[in-house]
Amino acid sequence: MKNKGVDCVSILIKEFILEGLDCAGCSSKIELEVNKINGVITASLNFVTKVLKVQVNHEDNVDYITHEIKTIVKNIEPHVLVIENKPTHQPPKNNNENKLNMIKLSIGTALFILAILFRFSTNINFMLYFISYILIGGDILVKAARNVYKKQFLDENFLMSIATIGAFTIKEFPEGVAVMLFYKVGEFFQNLAVNKSRKSIKDLMDIRPDYANLKFGDEIKKVYPDQVNIGDIVIVKPGEKIPLDGIVIHGNSFVDTSALTGESTPKSISIDDEVLSGYINKSGLISVKVSKEFGESTVSKILNLVENASSRKAPTEQFITKFSRYYTPVVVILALSLALLPPLFISNESFSTWIYRALVFLVVSCPCALVVSIPLGFFGGIGGASSNGILIKGGNYLEALNEIEIAVFDKTGTLTEGVFDVSFVKLKDNLNKDDILDYIALAESYSNHPIATSILKYYGKDIDKSLVDNFEEIPGYGVKASIKGSEVVVGNENLMKLNNISYDSVNSIGTIVHVSIDRKYCGFIIISDKIKHDSKKAIEELKKLGVKKTVMLTGDNKYVAQSIGKDLGLDLVYSSLLPHEKVEKLENLYNDYPKGKILFVGDGINDAPVLARADVGVSMGSLGSDAAIEASDVVIMTDNPLKVATAIKIAKFTRKIVWQNIIFSLSVKAMVLILGAGGIATMWEAVFADVGVALIAVLNAMRVLKANKVCN
Repeated sequence: MKNKGVDCVSILIKEFILEGLDCAGCSSKIELEVNKINGVITASLNFVTKVLKVQVNHEDNVDYITHEIKTIVKNIEPHVLVIENKPTHQPPKNNNENKLNMIKLSIGTALFILAILFRFSTNINFMLYFISYILIGGDILVKAARNVYKKQFLDENFLMSIATIGAFTIKEFPEGVAVMLFYKVGEFFQNLAVNKSRKSIKDLMDIRPDYANLKFGDEIKKVYPDQVNIGDIVIVKPGEKIPLDGIVIHGNSFVDTSALTGESTPKSISIDDEVLSGYINKSGLISVKVSKEFGESTVSKILNLVENASSRKAPTEQFITKFSRYYTPVVVILALSLALLPPLFISNESFSTWIYRALVFLVVSCPCALVVSIPLGFFGGIGGASSNGILIKGGNYLEALNEIEIAVFDKTGTLTEGVFDVSFVKLKDNLNKDDILDYIALAESYSNHPIATSILKYYGKDIDKSLVDNFEEIPGYGVKASIKGSEVVVGNENLMKLNNISYDSVNSIGTIVHVSIDRKYCGFIIISDKIKHDSKKAIEELKKLGVKKTVMLTGDNKYVAQSIGKDLGLDLVYSSLLPHEKVEKLENLYNDYPKGKILFVGDGINDAPVLARADVGVSMGSLGSDAAIEASDVVIMTDNPLKVATAIKIAKFTRKIVWQNIIFSLSVKAMVLILGAGGIATMWEAVFADVGVALIAVLNAMRVLKANKVCN
């Protein structure tokens, strides 16, 4: 592997904007060549955003690699400007060049119409056609000649040049000009559609705040968000985006979280509440104390996640990229054979007839429709999902969601609310409840587990942590501590068994927490957790989408787990599991169902090993959690389990659009190739099979941007 032996500390990521990049095939060539540069670990070029992301093995190589990238881009696409990507930098736009091209196209079109409408002499007619041809397609001819010189000629410029020059050679002047004109007009509308889709995706993810109102004493200064430091105070007025993550220190309001979570209901905030960058303040004036720098803020993480998704290409994307490399050369060879072999081996067949048919073959062969629309489809699907509060880390995971046969869920915080309340306390008859609760609360005081939090909430008194010694939290079991000289053990049945403590077996709905002091059993606490109101519907939706098995893995006791499993209609329930045992159960599912892909849904922190092992790991309710985003392949930014089904629906809709484009493009091209070889199709049909089909495919791909609306 290329990155073998690389020192991870010295790895650097550089980004470049390729302003003016409008050729999808050329973007593939650029990506391929940049990956060959010495010192580049990996490079990924996103045609939609025009961003080239390069992993460099050492900072000392940056200048050399930057120079090589610019050389490669200049050789392949000389008009493209390579700019180092900076958040506040606005790349220049070459409007003069566009105006000049439009003037030449207009004059060329006028001369072409003049030659068709009026019957001039042969020489004048030829000159009119020739001049209009040069004005309309001169840039195509120049690009083709340059690429031939650089031995990179199997592209649409070369194919169109050969086809139209061939038409002139066999004295089909009007058709040669018309085909070039049709191609240029089609290319214009295709670029228009691609740029529109780019803008749509950009608008879809337009959650980056433009400025922050930074408070300096009694003054307020408008600055870029990346100029604000942790601990600074920013003022957010009604209608403005919250620029950075922080804590509200003054005021109260309602905020619109839809840009991040996809949820339309405004959220109420007040003093001491956490707010995230990207929220929109709807009503009151608030002051926010910044808790994260802009580079670490929620908005930055989301944007990086979505933009980086293009580097993890779906198998379909990878196939199309490889397919296009071989498809065009094969068709060129077939076209050459079509031009030469029939006249040589079949009597009474003229070269001009078969050359024309071969030219039709050449025009059809460009795979632009696929090369442009397929990445656009996947990136649009990822963008549509992100606007619905679902972050998918790559096209490979978006495609994998289509193949899910088994959905595995954690219980607490995933299918249940994760908000525990003490519902019942049962102690031995001779024990004082207040005294025992003192011991239990002290034992739990150092734990952040939701169960510990619920016990401390129920206790409701101040705690002197200095009374606690030798605190030990045992994941999946409970806690042990030395309190006032006594050994206190608080946890589940497994913890009692581990310490050889006799306990009362309890069959009740809820989490059972047993207590012992100095190895004497004192009783138990029942803690209740409610099932989320959308959990049952989520399971039903998954089954409708073709998921064959729904499974729950939990550390809770068997009685509680079975009760919840029955209420939700789950197929399999595994209870009393430790973290490593969840991985073992997942491995068993792979053995039992070797062909199906497995999805695991958890909280992204305690379940990191299972999330990493599953084909698709989904962390839920994880907005702002670095651990969750790192561990999972899909991040659902709310705690709504229905979003899992929505993610699969978006994946299926995206695949449907992608395959529509593949089948439509190849079918039309195959039909025109056959008709062209038989002498039925002309170059007009051939150009439609190229730019016309590409335009339709791009417009169809844009439907993916509405996937979040279609799938709700």
